[in-house]
Order: sequence, then structure tokens, then C-alpha cells
Amino acid sequence: MRRNYPVLNPLGLIVLIFGLLMGIPLALSWFSDDSALAAHNQAMLITCAVGVALWAGTRKGRRELRVHDSFLLVALTWAGLPVFAALPLWLYMPDMSFTDAYFEATAGLTATGATVMAGVDALPVSITFWRALLHWIGGLGVLVLAAAVLPLLGIGGRQMFKAEATGTGQGASLTPRITDTTKGLWMVYVLLTLACMLSLMGVGLPGGKALMQALAIMGRGGFAARDATLGHFNAVPIELVAMVFALLSGMNFSTHYQALRRRSLQPYRHDRELPFYLGVLAVTIVALTVYLSRFDIYPDPGTALRYVAFHGIGLSTSLGFATSDYAAWPLFGQLCILFLGSFIACSGSTGGGIKLMRAIILYKQVFREVIHAVHPAAVKPVRVGQSQVPDKILHAVLAFSFIYMCTIVSLTLLLSATGLELITAFSAVVATLNNTGPGLNAVGAGANYAVLNDFQTWICAAAMLLGRLEIFTLLVVLTPGFWRK
Repeated sequence: MRRNYPVLNPLGLIVLIFGLLMGIPLALSWFSDDSALAAHNQAMLITCAVGVALWAGTRKGRRELRVHDSFLLVALTWAGLPVFAALPLWLYMPDMSFTDAYFEATAGLTATGATVMAGVDALPVSITFWRALLHWIGGLGVLVLAAAVLPLLGIGGRQMFKAEATGTGQGASLTPRITDTTKGLWMVYVLLTLACMLSLMGVGLPGGKALMQALAIMGRGGFAARDATLGHFNAVPIELVAMVFALLSGMNFSTHYQALRRRSLQPYRHDRELPFYLGVLAVTIVALTVYLSRFDIYPDPGTALRYVAFHGIGLSTSLGFATSDYAAWPLFGQLCILFLGSFIACSGSTGGGIKLMRAIILYKQVFREVIHAVHPAAVKPVRVGQSQVPDKILHAVLAFSFIYMCTIVSLTLLLSATGLELITAFSAVVATLNNTGPGLNAVGAGANYAVLNDFQTWICAAAMLLGRLEIFTLLVVLTPGFWRK
């Protein structure tokens, strides 16, 4: 087995930085004089102490990370940080089990938004802010993952940036150095978050609530300061702002970066995912509105369009907010939104699922196979725009899609074996693997994941991590060959 001290050293630094970020809700708790001050104090001290101990104790083994080290560091970071993120919740609410606290923290950092908590309205403001901040931190982590780590697997990152053909003419990356790329993506992320907050304030939300909602929206998570999430406000302007920024954060951030750098809308015209992204959403919203109008669920088509548009955009792009209990919809409508969340978010975004670029490549590959069945001698390469998709990327996308479907089937069967009803089990796996949040039936918008037992909760927590790390990142670390010399 390899000596992994080089991985533990940067991991300690990451944990330390994460502990310092806990100072934000700690300061908020102190200023607001809420009851969670002791919990934040203890959580921050424990996290910083562990971070310092890891960093200081492994300095002698420090060296530049290799590809092998990167996979292990990413896996340990995403699986380990929820342990520390759970501390403020666990220490403040002694009745909450560590399993539930870890699940809640994982749902926060992976921007899934699945929750086991009720009575959020009564929580101290520092706790609700911490939950929203976890989404935002996780969103930043997703951008780093897409830009710096997934390229090593050939299933995302630079390969996806190249395939998207955003019109930059720069080939595999936005900027020559990956550090410059991540800085550019972070800048866009921060600016969009500020714009979202100011827009929410402009339609009537107070500054503090607007900030918390903006952190959750841009991080693509469903945690809010109210049990009813945005449905608590029952305001169309607030819902419109949320939908606009949900759409923006579901797009490729490299496109946003190029548009900002050039001060031009041209990059959006050259983004090959964008027509599919907006087109599929528009068709789905119109079709579902017409479909639901037949069942008299809403008083008029305008009201139906309002709720279908919000849930269609919010849930399918993995935002996770709900303004009404869509369990009242026929099962077809619920499944349609659930399946849409499996692929609609663009690659290079903070959304979940297999990402739209992979879905486009799969569609084109299926079409090519149909042509070959009719014309065996035909030469028809898979193209995205004017760019031909290399066989290496095509094979990686096919492999990823296969393991994605196998993961859904395997985890659904595992949850069903524990006695969970099939629709609940299936939707829980799809919602957590796609980092969407709410599922159907017992884990739908009108309920939460508190109905699950500890074993079922850990399965869903693992699904959230698998989905956020694009499955392969964790599978690589779990293979025996990874640990051989």
C-alpha cells in the first residue's frame, strides 16, 4: 500500500480552511445572540484542531500530488467534510442522530437539498445560514471538480469543455492554466450570487433572507430558512427571480465566463448545449401544463403554468425548491420531472445528473447506430456542432451512462430489500444520485427523508456522494488495483 501522507497534508489544510469558514455562522450567532453559539464554538474548535493536526503531522511527507493522489484527496474531502459540517447541527440538536446529521450535511455540501429536518422555521438564524452556506461552498467545490479533477478520468472537465465548443477556439480549457480557469469560474459564481441576492431584495425579500436564498439557489440546493421553502412567500416575483437564476446556474459556467470576459452575448450563441437545454425545458413545461389542465388540479391554466414552470425548472435542474406539493400531480407528471433531472443540467454547471452534453452525445450515438443498421457502409461520425467527438470521449460517456444506470438499479433494489416501497425507493435513489433533493411518495415535497431508517439513510448519503463525484471518482478509489504498489 502506498504511503498517503502527501494526501493527508493538503486534506488537513482543507479541513482547517473549512473550520475557519465556520467562523461566519459563529459570528452571526454572536451578533444575533441566538442559542447556537456554543455549538458553533465547539464545532469550529474541533474542526480547526483536526485540520491543524493533520497538516502539521504530515509536513515531512509533503510533495506535489500525482494523479493517484488527486483521486484519493477528492474522495476523502467530499466524504470527510460532511463529518465536520454536521457538527453544528449535531451539537445544537442532541436528539438528532449522527446518521441524520451526516446526511443533512452531505445534502448541503453536495447541493442536494434532501433533508431529514422538520421545524426549520424555529431554528436559530445561524443554523439556517450554515445550511445555506453549505450549498454555496459545495457549488464552488463542484466547479473545481469539473475543471481540475474530472479531466483525469476523461469523463468531464476539460474534455467536456472542449466538446461543448463554446466558440473560444482555445481547445481544451478556458485559460492556459487550470488555476486561472478555476479563478475565472469562481468569479462568475460570486458575481451571479450577488446579482441573485440583489434581485431578490429588489422584489421584496429582506437582505438576510435574500442572501440565504441566493446561496442556496446558486449552489443548486434546496435548503431554505422555512419549511415551505419559497412557497412560504407565495410571491410570483420571487419565484421568477429564482427560476431565472436557476436557469443561469444550470448553464455551463465557462460560457458565462467567456461572455463576461468578452462583454458579449456571442458565447451563448456558440454554446451547443444551450438550445437543447432551453428547448427541452420549454417543451416539457408547455406539455405538462396542458396535461395537468385536464385534471383540474389548479383553478386555471395560468396557475398551472406558474407551478409547472417553477417545479420544472427547479427540480429538473436539481435546485430542489418546491412551492407546492406536486404529489397532487398524476404520477406521469411527477416521473417526467424526476427523469428530466437526470440529464438536463449542462456540463460545467453546478447541477447534477449525467449532464446534458453526455445526453446529446448518447442521442447522436443512438442515431448513428440506427443509420448503420440501414446503411452498414455509411461513415457518420458523432459531431457536436462542427466538432467531431473523439472515440475516447464517446467510449467514456457510454461507460459512464452504463454505470449510472447500474447504480440506480442496484441502489433501488437495495432500498427495496430493506422494505421500502418501490416508488419511494426508486425516487429516493434518483433524487439523491442526481442531487435533486425531493423524491416521490414518502420522500416527496410534502415529506422528507426522516421516514428512512439509519441503513436507508446511509445508502442515500452514499448516492449523493456518488452523484456529485460522477461515480467514477469514488469507484477508482475503491478498486483493489488503486491500492497496489
